[in-house]
Amino acid sequence: MSEKTEMQKLKDNEMFWNSDPEIGAAKKRARSLADRFNATTEEEPEKRLALLKELFGDCGDDIFIKPPFHCDYGFNIHVGKNFFANFQCVMLDAAPITIGDNCLMGPQTCLYTVNHPMDAKTRVANYVYGKPITIGDNVWFGGSCVVLSGVTIGSNVVVGAGSVVTKDIPDNAVVAGNPARILRYLEEE
Repeated sequence: MSEKTEMQKLKDNEMFWNSDPEIGAAKKRARSLADRFNATTEEEPEKRLALLKELFGDCGDDIFIKPPFHCDYGFNIHVGKNFFANFQCVMLDAAPITIGDNCLMGPQTCLYTVNHPMDAKTRVANYVYGKPITIGDNVWFGGSCVVLSGVTIGSNVVVGAGSVVTKDIPDNAVVAGNPARILRYLEEE
């Protein structure tokens, strides 16, 4: 039985060597596509959509991201219908990022699935691992929010500007702060 490649470890959400050539090639591809996307103008919506469809694991036709946008791999990003991200969105997708329908992200929203080992020798040797981020439907992020690895955010959630989401958030919650805490629940209309 052969050992897993570093890319297979990444796809299986296991610790992997970040300096592996195949990993490097995947990052180079994603950064090239993101650079091309970031060089487009609002007068080129078809070109933007084509680049995002090539970059992301999957997304609909009603996706709008204001450049600049950055990610590590792209293939681990799965976006639902009617998605909007404002300027300077960063998605570090060492593990899957799954976003439901009708999600709005304020400027500088960052989703970080990647993590580094606590052991200094392993960290210095450039090993990393990822934990998935899952975001439900109808979620709104204010500006400068950060979501950390392994977090699940329910549907109909509002995340206040400047929040750092370190733990799972249930449906219909309004959260804010660092770390983000539940302030209240939204009533169903």
